[in-house]
Amino acid sequence: MDMRLLAVFDEVYKTRSVTRAAENLDIPQTSVSLALARMRRQFNDPLFVRTAEGMVPTPHAADLLRPLRQALELLRVATRQQVVFDAGSSSRHFKICMTDVSHLEFLPRLIHRAAQVAPSIHIEVLRIGPDTRRLLENGEADLAVGYMPELEAGFYQQQLFEQGFSCVVRKDHPRVAKRMTLTLFKREKHVAITAPGTGHDLLQQQLKRLGVERRLALSLPTLPGLGNLLAQSDLIATVPERVAQMLVSIAAVKLLVPPFELPAFAIKQHWHERFHLDPANRWLRSMIAEMFLE
Repeated sequence: MDMRLLAVFDEVYKTRSVTRAAENLDIPQTSVSLALARMRRQFNDPLFVRTAEGMVPTPHAADLLRPLRQALELLRVATRQQVVFDAGSSSRHFKICMTDVSHLEFLPRLIHRAAQVAPSIHIEVLRIGPDTRRLLENGEADLAVGYMPELEAGFYQQQLFEQGFSCVVRKDHPRVAKRMTLTLFKREKHVAITAPGTGHDLLQQQLKRLGVERRLALSLPTLPGLGNLLAQSDLIATVPERVAQMLVSIAAVKLLVPPFELPAFAIKQHWHERFHLDPANRWLRSMIAEMFLE
């Protein structure tokens, strides 16, 4: 049992995929398949079974995971193996779970930066949902970026920035000029954005504490199209500050300060502990973090 076989076992277990394991190890798929065949003979067990959910480990493979990972780590330490990720030549396929806020606000900058320093990588964006935790745990996603309080426990995390809320209305709103007053906020009709990552629950809780009730005319489960909607209606949207700034840049709308104090919340990137030391994952996290430190 050499280090290469241990690494293949670990990657297939993490990713549930021969293809993704090959990409992560930067070896041909045939090499992964041959390594699996050798290990199956050695352990007299299928180890991984192909299903609709991917390569699912057998009970024996689950029992082997801990000792084989320990052996792999010992071998790496003993040989002082330094795994290096070369972004300039890599064709790694990264999968990032994002909220609508992250998708609209920083994805263009991420793609622009990646094109400069890692022109051959492939970034696939996955929507945040109930299965995000499982995707990170199974290695089917590298990172999750956005406001995701459900990932606070059990994952590594890094705060990228903090933001509050702003009100957005069309530029020529007939009743809302340069200032949003409490009277206007209560009197005008609103659109609520319930998409994950928009801080909708935080906003609702604060409004309830303040005893402020919105006249909701519309609720939307997503952000795309909001700028055009506001520009062609008299509705008010209360959204994260960076979303408001983005809407101002693409639609005929204006940003106003809310007439009362609203909470701030942190946008973070989250990753599973098994990828904490992965060179490619560390590079991706570092690139994203640098974008918000500039």
